[in-house]
Amino acid sequence: MRAMVLRAPAPADARPLRAEEVERPRPGPTELLVRVAACGVCRTDLHVVEGDLPPVRPAVIPGHEVVGRVEEVGSEVSTFAAGETVGVPWLHRTCGRCEYCRTGRENLCEAKQFTGYSVDGGYAEYVLAEEAYALRPPEGDPVRLTPLLCAGLIGYRALKVVLPRLGGRIGFFGFGGSAHLTLQLAARLGYETVAYSRNPAHLALAQRLGATETVLTAGPAARPRAPSLDSAVVFAPAGETVLEALREVKRGGSLSIPAIHMTPIPPIDYDRLLFGERKIQSVEANTRADAAEFLDLARRLRLETAVSARPLAEANEALQDLEHGRVVGAVALDCRGG
Repeated sequence: MRAMVLRAPAPADARPLRAEEVERPRPGPTELLVRVAACGVCRTDLHVVEGDLPPVRPAVIPGHEVVGRVEEVGSEVSTFAAGETVGVPWLHRTCGRCEYCRTGRENLCEAKQFTGYSVDGGYAEYVLAEEAYALRPPEGDPVRLTPLLCAGLIGYRALKVVLPRLGGRIGFFGFGGSAHLTLQLAARLGYETVAYSRNPAHLALAQRLGATETVLTAGPAARPRAPSLDSAVVFAPAGETVLEALREVKRGGSLSIPAIHMTPIPPIDYDRLLFGERKIQSVEANTRADAAEFLDLARRLRLETAVSARPLAEANEALQDLEHGRVVGAVALDCRGG
């Protein structure tokens, strides 16, 4: 099968993924063999490719926002059948036995495995998924569904942990694939939403998707503001953005950080930015319960995805676009041909 393979981490501009013919995987007893229709290109993929997340195997096929059709099922699979549409997310498998798995916090399992990092992912014609962790996405174009499988899931969990009172004001810092879904969700659930970005094109998208307000954070239009947010979610993986967000959060407010990797956070002025019962919480992956809740909301609230597509062979170019801020919304690989 065709696949884009990472054999050594390197900057995206060095085009580290190589197009190769590799053996098609065979499903184990509890696995699904999925023919990939589309795979989103997520910032986590960029962290894998560039080595911000240290390699855990000699070579890997990245990609974990996968939508495809079940081609074959293992001997013990009972909940999926050949021909069904399936979503393959970042969380590939957990141990099921540790204190975290036993208490509904499987996202914190220390033995968990990840699609496109611990095991091969969806920058390929086929991928394997564990039956218990595979998802049922809404109906629709596979390319447009891809951001729901990670960007939407992690954004949903990050939103849940900081939700203020109904009607409260929530800020979104860094307006990419995850924020463009999470802002819609918050707005449709009855919250005020404020999008912050250095990129005017990102803010234009936020406005179209229903943002209460947009704030340009760079250039002559940027200016100091009085704290007005009840909550904030920092999607940008830049430590200094945490300080930008804290300056906007009111006393008693909460801030979540769903980044899997982030540059160092500068020293925090406790008296000015943290005192007053402000809270900061990191968010790691998501549970299967989170996924079920979010996908149900995505269906019922008809969340819109803004996705540009490239063929599988242009995975390096897609990563470069993401690295250099040329993606508005999300980007995905169409793996159905070419």
